[in-house]
Amino acid sequence: MTDSMFLSKPKKIRFFIINQLANPKNFFQFTAKLQPWINFFALLWIVIGLIWGLFISPADWQQGDSVRIMYIHVPMALLASTGYILLAFCGFSSLIWKHPLADLAAKEIGPVGATVTALCLITGSIWGKPMWGTWWVWDARLTSVLILFFLYMGHIALCHAFDEPQKGYKAAAMLALIGVFDLPIIKFSVQWWNTLHQPNTFSLTHASSITLSIAAPLICCFIGFSLGFIGLICIKIRTAILEQQIHRFLINAPTLSKEQI
Repeated sequence: MTDSMFLSKPKKIRFFIINQLANPKNFFQFTAKLQPWINFFALLWIVIGLIWGLFISPADWQQGDSVRIMYIHVPMALLASTGYILLAFCGFSSLIWKHPLADLAAKEIGPVGATVTALCLITGSIWGKPMWGTWWVWDARLTSVLILFFLYMGHIALCHAFDEPQKGYKAAAMLALIGVFDLPIIKFSVQWWNTLHQPNTFSLTHASSITLSIAAPLICCFIGFSLGFIGLICIKIRTAILEQQIHRFLINAPTLSKEQI
């Protein structure tokens, strides 16, 4: 064997895994085995993170106990953007590669992404009232996240707007790809404009702006909510696969013999 064959093997493995999981049946079986573990560790990390953050970690010297809302707000904010990246990837996979699971996955990711984005906006408003003296301001970060919520809602609406589902999926996929341009605005809005929103808590290029006693439970919450986000999406996709199979069976039932049924 040549060196090039060895170098290409990891790529072949990744390609094989992606294509295997694109098959609805394989995805259903694979995630069914992982689901109990995802649920267990999601619940474990969320409980640890929230108890640690809400009852054990110290109050912030400036924000006081109001800082504790970020143990929910920050994970929701990160998952809102991450969920939309997954939505756009599914849209790209549907339009370019015609993956059989992409449209179904995008349809189920949309409501979950919209929910976490709504929670991000709600918890941000709860934090903003004591900090800014108002529930809402047309701040660049807040406005761009609100646009992200509307993009999610638009995606959900398009998935159900046509009698032929494929037309809705195609339109929703195009919207998901167009909406990606909102993500860098969300990310860099506090740097590009003079906003009320505080700078990013964590950065790859600068030291963290919070102490370890606050950062540690925040990381636990992020891990837990992320696993919960993944677990919920997997449950919804598996449910959608079952509904799709039942629908096909009912359509074909009149033509099936007793032996086939």
